[in-house]
Amino acid sequence: MKTKLINWWESLKTSFWFIPTLMVLAAILISICIINLDRYSITDSVRFLGFLNSVSPEGARSILSTLAASMMTVTGVTFSITIVVLNLASSQFGPRLLRNFIRDKSIQFVLGTFVASFIYCLLVLRSIQVVGEDIFVPTLSVTFAVGLALLDAGVLIYFIHHIATSIQADEVVAGVSEELECNVRRIFTTELNDQPDEITDKISQLQEENKAHYHNHTIIADRKGYLQAIDLDGLLQTAKENDYLIRLQIRPGQFVVTDGTLAVVSSEKKFDINLTKGITKAFIVGSNPTSEQDLEYSIHQLVEVAIRALSPGINDPFTAIACVDQLGAALCHLAKKKFPSSSYFDDQGQLRLKIKPFTYSGMLNASFDQIRQYGRPSISVTIRLLETLLLIAEHTLLAEQRKAIHRQANMILRASQETVFEPNDREDVQKRYELLLCTLNRFNDAAGLYEFPDGLSASPMQAIGLFDQQRNRKNVHVHEENIVVQ
Repeated sequence: MKTKLINWWESLKTSFWFIPTLMVLAAILISICIINLDRYSITDSVRFLGFLNSVSPEGARSILSTLAASMMTVTGVTFSITIVVLNLASSQFGPRLLRNFIRDKSIQFVLGTFVASFIYCLLVLRSIQVVGEDIFVPTLSVTFAVGLALLDAGVLIYFIHHIATSIQADEVVAGVSEELECNVRRIFTTELNDQPDEITDKISQLQEENKAHYHNHTIIADRKGYLQAIDLDGLLQTAKENDYLIRLQIRPGQFVVTDGTLAVVSSEKKFDINLTKGITKAFIVGSNPTSEQDLEYSIHQLVEVAIRALSPGINDPFTAIACVDQLGAALCHLAKKKFPSSSYFDDQGQLRLKIKPFTYSGMLNASFDQIRQYGRPSISVTIRLLETLLLIAEHTLLAEQRKAIHRQANMILRASQETVFEPNDREDVQKRYELLLCTLNRFNDAAGLYEFPDGLSASPMQAIGLFDQQRNRKNVHVHEENIVVQ
């Protein structure tokens, strides 16, 4: 239930109407309150303030009508500007980034302010009464409407400034990166130790092997779409109550087809078919992926901006480099975080749930694979990729992380040897690779763990000199066998 509520709240935040609707409801409530204050002659006691001067019914109607018409006009202009910006963002940065613009609270607040002011003026205009000698003019309400008009003028100026800055490439990249950092802090709450939790992994493997001979039942999807979230608490409770082992075959962010496998349930007794529908409901499937449980969602957004910037039609390597920098910052942060375990146990220590977890190597590949492939002709992007890998390597704690970095660096180096023909450019790329290799070997006790690809060679002394010169570190011992052709 909690996961479904979070998913529902996430869909509300990405809707364009939620905040404006709340502001319209607030305008209705405020209008009722202020009109009642006027009816009970509260304004007579505060007239000494000097700004609550009497106004005729015709004058009040004229003021409110003018304000309502102008607010509606400004609202139409604001919507038009917003649609133009959305169209520009879709063509420049990709249609999937429209979600970030739609969920922009500043734009929603501006639209809500104008619409709420329009509704307020209409309701106050309706309350003016002229029936014989019974005349009611809500002086305080009209004065408040004038104050709203002044506020709306300031909001319009803010909107123009905000919309002009929000479509800048650096602002778009920074916004997606901030969302990525927030997701990292939300999902990865535990700092990583120097050693992985091997004991828990062995216990999980033994219990899973012991239940391999149990009855297996496949849970299939009843609709197609992207898996947005999984109710892990609900699945864990179901597995505990029925003595099941549930092994998930898909993780959030992946696409599932109708009748595709969601999970496999292992049970000592025959599976209760009545529980199939309840287990299926734990998988929330939608028409588009979300960042609720899919950490790679924001990574894919940055990658999309980068590869669009590298396309021949745009040819903007500076934006691609900015995306690489932000991805590198997120991966440096992830290198010190403990990834959620793939095994979930009950209170008695029995394995109940196996998931397909995210891994650091998978996150690294998702970040750099497509940028490396599309950025092969760009020397500046290739060099920045290696520099970013060097920065990430300095924050790693596990050999698995360094192995993934070494694999990615080798692919970048091989691609540069095939596409870069200028000798000086090739030398720049290779120098950065040598520096990265020295950094990786510095973290390992075994000599020669990370070596050059076949067909490439470098001087060990040259690598050491670069390392000392660029990093200002001493006492770095690099064995000659670390960087030779095997």
